[in-house]
Amino acid sequence: MSGSEFDEVYVGVGAKRVRDLFTQARSKSPAIIFIDELDAIGAKRNERDAAYVKQTLNQLLTELDGFSQTSGVIIIGATNYPQLLDKALTRPGRFDRKVNVGLPDVRGRMDILRHHMKEVQIGTDVDVAVIARGTPGFSGADLENLVNQAAIHASRDRKSNVGALDFDWAKDKIMMGAEARSRIIQDKDKLNTAYHEAGHALVAYFSKSAVPLYKITIVPRGMALGVTHFLPEMDTVSRNYSEYLADIAVSMGGQAAEELIFGPENVTTGISADIQAATETAFNLVTRFGYSKKLGNVDLSSNYDSLSSETKQEIESEVRRLVEEARARAAKILNEKRNELEILTKALIEYETLTKEEMEKVLKGEKLDKLGPNPTAPIKIPDALKAAGIVPSTKSDDAPTATK
Repeated sequence: MSGSEFDEVYVGVGAKRVRDLFTQARSKSPAIIFIDELDAIGAKRNERDAAYVKQTLNQLLTELDGFSQTSGVIIIGATNYPQLLDKALTRPGRFDRKVNVGLPDVRGRMDILRHHMKEVQIGTDVDVAVIARGTPGFSGADLENLVNQAAIHASRDRKSNVGALDFDWAKDKIMMGAEARSRIIQDKDKLNTAYHEAGHALVAYFSKSAVPLYKITIVPRGMALGVTHFLPEMDTVSRNYSEYLADIAVSMGGQAAEELIFGPENVTTGISADIQAATETAFNLVTRFGYSKKLGNVDLSSNYDSLSSETKQEIESEVRRLVEEARARAAKILNEKRNELEILTKALIEYETLTKEEMEKVLKGEKLDKLGPNPTAPIKIPDALKAAGIVPSTKSDDAPTATK
């Protein structure tokens, strides 16, 4: 049962349901009682709780005390918020064994994928190991959704089986959001988005500690006009300071590109999500991870509201410093790689979506063996931008190549 199924607004109903559940389990011994979302009925009690809430938890505690090792009934509870559970519920003799279930590793993902693929006709080009290696950070539910979305895509195309391209499409939808090709995007916005996403991609590509690039697109996905997605090459359990600094620099890469090409006064509001991500990372570095020499190796996040105004000002100053330094690093990279920025932007306008491998080919001056979505209709650069000299003219024939 789910923890929320026990309680009602009427006093005594929740407690009665607990008694009935345990009575039924004893009558069918051996049995397992599984309570999902245990925090719904087992949260810490306080004097402001309604009477029915306290009665339900008290009855659960009473039932747990009445069990013996020979009862033949096992009780399991699951929650995403163990810190919210009442201490009486987790003392010895009750829920006293804790098992942390993390995200599956590559072998776990392979097993989960194989399990869900049993109900689907899979094509011969599908390699479960490749999919598992390419989905670090996916939960079991994400992997189930991956298989379902791939099957839906295959059926929509009237295929007899689910192929590798269907899984690629499903993976992109889960990680980057659903494509919104029906949205009408003006040419100037498309051009701006291309420079913005190219800025993210190049800062990551030329930063040694950044998470590897996965795919860049200027096709609207969700509420975003474009997405640059990164994917670690293997499962990671910890990260270091330089990697977090690279994250901040990559987040600021879009703004740095817009400033470089269009000028500070023409930077769009599309950078708001990037600033939020950069600020959050910098805040965690300062308050949680102890990476500020000025504030020291102390945890300031758990009691932030109770900190003095002076300490909060120091935190804000350190966060601002980290973000500004990262923006400067991003701007330096893009200034040095200005030609690469122009090349990649032009390729994004032509092809709309590029993988890391395709981006590398483009930067080397190689042609891609694929057509863009509308190769006969190149983007029109607004006359106002041309007249102002904001967008330099480039020719694909004499475009310089990039090396790493």
